[in-house]
Amino acid sequence: MDNSNFSFGLGVERYLRSALPYGGLPSKDSPQMAFFDAASEGDLPRMRELASGRDAEGKAWLADVCIAGGGPFQTAARLGKLDAVRCMVEELGFDVNAGSQEGITALDAATMDERMDVMRYLLDHGADPNKRANSGFVPLHCAARKGRDEAAQLLLSSGASVDIAFSDGTPLHFAAACGTIGVMKVLLEHNADPNKLSEIGGTPLSETLCAADKGLPETILLKCVKLLVEAGADVNCTTQNPLVIATSHGLTNCVKYLLKAGADPNIPQCHCGVKPIELAASSGMRKLVELLFPLTSPIPTIPNWTVDGIMAHANSRPSKPKVKPVKNTKVQLKSYGEKAVQRKDYDGAAMFYTEAIELDPTDATLHSNRSLCHLEMTEAEKALQDANTCIRLRPEWIKGHFRKGAALMSLKDYTKACDAFMVGLQLDPGSAEMEKAFRGAVEAMKADHLARKGLKPSS
Repeated sequence: MDNSNFSFGLGVERYLRSALPYGGLPSKDSPQMAFFDAASEGDLPRMRELASGRDAEGKAWLADVCIAGGGPFQTAARLGKLDAVRCMVEELGFDVNAGSQEGITALDAATMDERMDVMRYLLDHGADPNKRANSGFVPLHCAARKGRDEAAQLLLSSGASVDIAFSDGTPLHFAAACGTIGVMKVLLEHNADPNKLSEIGGTPLSETLCAADKGLPETILLKCVKLLVEAGADVNCTTQNPLVIATSHGLTNCVKYLLKAGADPNIPQCHCGVKPIELAASSGMRKLVELLFPLTSPIPTIPNWTVDGIMAHANSRPSKPKVKPVKNTKVQLKSYGEKAVQRKDYDGAAMFYTEAIELDPTDATLHSNRSLCHLEMTEAEKALQDANTCIRLRPEWIKGHFRKGAALMSLKDYTKACDAFMVGLQLDPGSAEMEKAFRGAVEAMKADHLARKGLKPSS
């Protein structure tokens, strides 16, 4: 099992703990940190020694420390230290459903890296598969996002609710957005609802098509689309229409499949009333125009209803257009925003990105780009808000965490900036940009700490 990213995060926080007064952590020599280290290393004699003579309150204090999202109980579970987990439950009386300071349970932690023996032990001893973390997710969301097929199967057979949801959707939304096909199959076999709407109005089908923004290849997206359609997904959903999304991302094979599955190309984009064929033409995608043309009803505002006529109309600039011009499509607005950033017109770029976000509020890239603009305009609070939205939409994309760290640095919250950059390093330990930003945040935090004490940094 490869959990190098998590181990990296532990190592970074241990360094910070030993070098700086970081994040309110106890000192490296405290009983709490000694117990954490013993649990993460599976050192049972040391754990017993540290817990000896303590009542329930004392043991709870011993475990009240959080590193890389988990306390000693959750960290032992994620690292697969079954004996340590068993010791904490059976000998030390830990609540099997106890959460870390972030609300992450041992079952959440074990699910993330598919520690099956630990998961079975926890479930056999009363772990609740539907217990929510502070953010609202449950273990099945973890399995879906990480692509843990066997873990998902175990959770469902142990009473996990297949359609349990929070703001970002059900586990099927997560699996569809991440392209974890194996978990999608498991969820659909357990009758997951392929038409369930998330709080932002997305379906699993729209989530998987929007995953093109994350760089998922169309071969994966098409397999996900087929699974969902075969399970009864509505190809003509009007809130976030699948054919509109597939067309706007230039997913030719997905468009072909959706049309064969009965998708209606006359359903317009709900935000601006533009039909898929107009989106394709405005982006210069002639092949898609040719695919959509036979099934699209003539649009009165396009006088020459031929493929050539539609392409020509999209490139024209009528003085009083009856449909929104090309610049009002998301793709074009994003392009305008990028060009404005290149010429350092951050205010103008932010306006383009804002309009594009109104068309597609689920596009994490737009929020990331606008966060940069707000930061350049010294609007750090707005930059942080966009960064947090970006992370919510794409939690494993390091750019969102970089934007968050940069915003926090501007707000002089160096400890939280370290946290943000460290999460990015856990996701991609090889990122030189993230490492440089992290080191800068550490130095700023150290200098700030010394300044508060009236000391000068050592040369």
